[in-house]
Amino acid sequence: MIRLNNLAGKPGSVHKRKRLGTGSGSGHGQTSTRGQKGQHSTSGGTKRKGFEGGQMPLLRRIPKSGFNNTRFRTEHEWVNISSLEKNFSSGAEVNPEALVKCRAVKHSDLVKVLGDGEITKAMTVHAHAFSASAREKIEKAGGKAILIEAPKAEASKAKTPKAKAPKTDKK
Repeated sequence: MIRLNNLAGKPGSVHKRKRLGTGSGSGHGQTSTRGQKGQHSTSGGTKRKGFEGGQMPLLRRIPKSGFNNTRFRTEHEWVNISSLEKNFSSGAEVNPEALVKCRAVKHSDLVKVLGDGEITKAMTVHAHAFSASAREKIEKAGGKAILIEAPKAEASKAKTPKAKAPKTDKK
C-alpha cells in the first residue's frame, strides 16, 4: 500500500545538484564548468543591457532629435489685407471678434495681419500682431493699426518682479 512516508519519484527523475568548485575529485573543480577562457569564465563576465558584442549599439545608431522651441511657440491666426478689403467697408472698426464673425479667422485668441494684397479703404484694425508691410499699407490708406496686448504677455508681465536699484559702497 502507498503511503506518504514511502512515496518516491521514478528512477532517474531526481538528479543530484551540481556542486561547483569543490575540488578536482568532484568532476566540477578547477574551472567549475565555466571553461578555460572567455568572457564568462571569470567573475564580472556579464554584459549590460543593449550590448551587441562590440557592434555600434542601436541607441547610438538611430538619429537623435535635439531641443527645439515648438512647445513654447505662440501661434497666431493670420488674415491678409486683401481679406479686410473684401469683407469690411471704409471707416469700419476691425477687431478679432469681427474677423471671426465674417469667417476670416476661426478663433479670436491671437490674430496677426499680414500684408498680402492691397487696401484702399481707411479702417481701424485691432490685432495682436502686424507685419511691417501690413501696418504700412493700412496707414497709407488712411487707417490705423492698433496693437492688442496678448493675454499671455499681460500675465507674465504681472509675475516679473521689479528691478531693484544696484547697491553701491559709497555712503
